Amino acid sequence: MKNFLFLAFFCSITYSQAQILNAESLRKVTDTSGFSGAASFNFSLKRNVNDFFTLGSDIHVQYKNNNHLALFKNDVNFQKIEGEKFENSLISHLRYNYRFHPRIAWEAFAQGQYNKINLIDFRGLIGTGPRFKLTTSENYKVYLGTLAMLEYEEVTDGVTPLQRNLRGSTYVSFSFYPTDRISIISTTYYQPLFKQFSDYRISSQSSLAVDLFQDFAVKLSHTFIYDAFPAVGIPNSQYEFTTGFAYTFD
Repeated sequence: MKNFLFLAFFCSITYSQAQILNAESLRKVTDTSGFSGAASFNFSLKRNVNDFFTLGSDIHVQYKNNNHLALFKNDVNFQKIEGEKFENSLISHLRYNYRFHPRIAWEAFAQGQYNKINLIDFRGLIGTGPRFKLTTSENYKVYLGTLAMLEYEEVTDGVTPLQRNLRGSTYVSFSFYPTDRISIISTTYYQPLFKQFSDYRISSQSSLAVDLFQDFAVKLSHTFIYDAFPAVGIPNSQYEFTTGFAYTFD
C-alpha cells in the first residue's frame, strides 16, 4: 500500500458548480500496483445566480492491480450565498476499469450527487461501457469512451417532475506531455437522452499543470457546462476558471 498526501489551496473566479464529473481527472498515472490518491481542501469566491463563497474538500483514492483499476471520489462543498445563507453540494463517484486488451477496457460506475445552487435535490447514475485508447505514444494519449447509464433525478424548482431516464455518455479525452514538467489534459462529454436527443448535456474541462520543482506544481483549469433542459431558473450554460497550487507524493 502506498501512502499519499495532496494538499492544495485554490483561489478561483467562477460561474458554475460542476454537474458532470470529469472522471478522467481522477485517473492517477502510475506504473505500479497498490493504493494512491489525494486529499484537498479549497476556498473560492464565486458568482452563479448569486454571489457566494465556497469552502470545500475532496478525497480521491485509486487502487491498481494488473489489469484492474478502481477509483473513488468524494467531493463536498459548503457555500454561503449573499452573505446570509449556506448551501451545499456533494458528489460521490465510484468507477471500475478492467483492461482486457492493451488498448481496450470495460468500465462501470455509480454516482450520487446533490447541488442546491442548481436545484438538484438528488441525481443518481449507474453506467457501463467500453473505453478505447486511440494512440500508442506515451507523450500524447487520446481516449474514447461510449457508455449507457440509468439516471434518477429529483429537482426542487417546483415544476420538473421526477426523472427516470436512460442516457448515453460519450467522451473524448486527450493528454499531452510536451516536457517532463508540463501536462495538458482536456476531456469533453456528450450525454443525450436516448428517447429525446434534444435533451442533452455537454461538459468540457481543460487543465494545464506546470511543475515548479519536485512534487510541487501550479495548475490552471477551465470548465464549461451546457444543459439543454436545466431546472427552472438555472442558466443553460455555466463556466468556471480555477488556478491553484499543489503538493503531492505517493
